[in-house]
Amino acid sequence: MATSGEAPESWYLALLGFAEHFRTSSPPKIRLCVHCLQAVFQFKPPQRVEARTHLQLGSVLYHHTKNTELARSHLEKAWFISQQIPQFEDVKFEAASLLSELYCQQLLLHNLVDSAKPLLRKAIQISQQTPYWHCRLLFQLAQLHTLEKDLVSACDLLGVGAEYTRVVGSEYTRALFLLSKGMLLMERKLGEVHPLLTLCGTIVENWQGNPIQKESLRVFFLVLQVTHYLDAGQVKSVKPCLKQLQQCIQTISTLHDDEILPSNPADLFHWLPKEHMCVLVYLVTVMHSMQAGYLEKAQKYTDKALMQLEKLKMLDSSPILSTFQVILLEHIIMCRLVTGHKATALQEISQVCQLCAQSPRLFTNHASQLHTLLGLYCLSVNCMDNAEAQFTAALRVSDLTTHQELWAFIVTNLASVYIREGNRDQELYNLLERINPDHNFPVSSHCLRAAAFYIRGLLSFFQGRYNEAKRFLRETLKMSNAEDLNRLTACSLVLLGHIFYVLGNHRESNNMVVPAMQLASKIPDMSVQLWSSALLKDLNKACGNTIDAHEAAQMHQNFSQQLLQDHIAACSLPEHNLISWTDGPPPVGQFQAQNGPSTSLASLL
Repeated sequence: MATSGEAPESWYLALLGFAEHFRTSSPPKIRLCVHCLQAVFQFKPPQRVEARTHLQLGSVLYHHTKNTELARSHLEKAWFISQQIPQFEDVKFEAASLLSELYCQQLLLHNLVDSAKPLLRKAIQISQQTPYWHCRLLFQLAQLHTLEKDLVSACDLLGVGAEYTRVVGSEYTRALFLLSKGMLLMERKLGEVHPLLTLCGTIVENWQGNPIQKESLRVFFLVLQVTHYLDAGQVKSVKPCLKQLQQCIQTISTLHDDEILPSNPADLFHWLPKEHMCVLVYLVTVMHSMQAGYLEKAQKYTDKALMQLEKLKMLDSSPILSTFQVILLEHIIMCRLVTGHKATALQEISQVCQLCAQSPRLFTNHASQLHTLLGLYCLSVNCMDNAEAQFTAALRVSDLTTHQELWAFIVTNLASVYIREGNRDQELYNLLERINPDHNFPVSSHCLRAAAFYIRGLLSFFQGRYNEAKRFLRETLKMSNAEDLNRLTACSLVLLGHIFYVLGNHRESNNMVVPAMQLASKIPDMSVQLWSSALLKDLNKACGNTIDAHEAAQMHQNFSQQLLQDHIAACSLPEHNLISWTDGPPPVGQFQAQNGPSTSLASLL
């Protein structure tokens, strides 16, 4: 207890000092830190001290414990008391901001929207004279609307922020608001994204300030451009932007962090830490390599990114790192299914299940992708009933407003299941009508439209309508060659080669199958290599080329053996039972995953 001669501040400073000592100990002694802060209330402190202590307790409990209810209680008290105290903006708005973060985290577990929105709106209304907090709170309310899938309201708020920062003279944070709005507009596939990105590009290039901040704006802008091209399936057209992005991240990695604070308080933001940006650039490079059919390059950059993520996650619990990890795994799983490594792909699918089981928000955002991956795995091991069930589950849980490309991808693969089953004509025609590449194709993706032509060609081939099949496949070839879609090119060539072989045109068949085999070897695509080698064996045998026929037969046997061994290995894994999961949260109990002073804007949006 303080003696009568001690000033009130002395006991407060002593308890605060002890609390900070325990908080920063190695390892932190959070229980003792909380006891010290709680002891402050025994002295019946003045309102300012009481409000600040509630904020400190709420912050410690929120960041270092799982006791979110107690953290929430302290933060709400800090917010309530601080509103009654004039000139107390730092405590008032930090309490509102932390409460908003807590509400967003708990949003999927409890219905806290009704509590969060009025609080944030009031905080925004009374913070207009404090630019940093006003901008931060606008970002957070936009994030809340984004979590609710209300992208229109989120975009409106980001527009308000952009106008506010223009008035207070912060072109840097204006660019962050506009780029964030562009990111949401891209999700909704709205036309106004093009003029907005053009405006952003002008602002970014004209802004003169901290070099790291400027380069981070350029990375944000270029990431949006690259993903916009990739969403449209324009793998060749994106290359100049992707090269600029890779050069930009190299520039950032050579710059030293400048601790000088900006003169404008509205500029106290950064988009992502430099290390996170590096992982993100690896990620979009993997996305490009996979779409283009450079699967060994995709593997190389995935390995680099996952290694970097492993190091970062030791020190950083930011949820965005798990999101990056899941997206990387989703892409490399698809690559492994193509390259004939199904067992490894299955273990990585199980790893995605483990990550999604740890985060309800992550699972909500990736449930459809997870079922899609399982559907692709089922296709690769010829479990057609399970493939159909997985693709159907993926469609059921997908959000068609923001994942139209994913929907088209799932429908295309489900159509291939029906074609291979051969007895689902009505369902098949219903699906094909929804992805008709000749008429009102539902998405703007060049790649998916080319794939839709291929599916039509495959169906016509199985139905013996060879001239119609050739028309569809030539359309696929024209589109895939225009954008370097190597895998679609290889698939179309080998199918055309098969058609010409059936028609007895051996020379034309050979002209298709040889480049298909060369391209499939470069990718590498095991299924197309298997198919091509079987055709080459039959072609050379029909033409009397005994040596070439024997060589092709040997190749075919080698590919068959590799695929069979991988098939047996995959189906023997306990994770193979995942193919039966079609509803609810991911089952993780029975499977062991195989492990291969400023504000971060990415934590807000």
